[in-house]
Amino acid sequence: MFGISPLGWVHTLGSLPAIPVAFYMFARHGRIVPKSAPGAVYFVCMLIGAATAFLVAHQPVSYIIGALTVLLVLAGYGVERILGPTRIARYVETVCLSLSAFLLMVPTVTEILRRVPDGHPLVTDLKSPLLLGAQGGLLAILVIGLTAQIVYLARQSKTAVNRP
Repeated sequence: MFGISPLGWVHTLGSLPAIPVAFYMFARHGRIVPKSAPGAVYFVCMLIGAATAFLVAHQPVSYIIGALTVLLVLAGYGVERILGPTRIARYVETVCLSLSAFLLMVPTVTEILRRVPDGHPLVTDLKSPLLLGAQGGLLAILVIGLTAQIVYLARQSKTAVNRP
């Protein structure tokens, strides 16, 4: 079904839960929160998806996306251990994990458009206007969302400093 190999299904089903978990955390907290139950699910699913991407990748860019995703997830989840619970650690954590969600969604949207409906996909060419538009939309969401997150964190920091 959909031309996906058994290993491809492990990759897909292993990383799939990260999508609703990320949306939940973005909606609830405005960012991915590592020290939470959904944050733990996100971490595991992202590592499964990124690690198995190396085994199912067909495009050279897939290896870059997989490696970058692993680095961003590890940096996002590990920065507080290195820098402590500082303001800069919160910024680095937020940026890294938001970028990891973006790197999850770009191949996800691309693969969905290239495989659905089964046998007659919406997109057959990587330069399709529909695909490029969807990827551009994801980039716009990333830029707007990351800007909003940084502004929110900055305001949170100012409020905390101004409290007696």
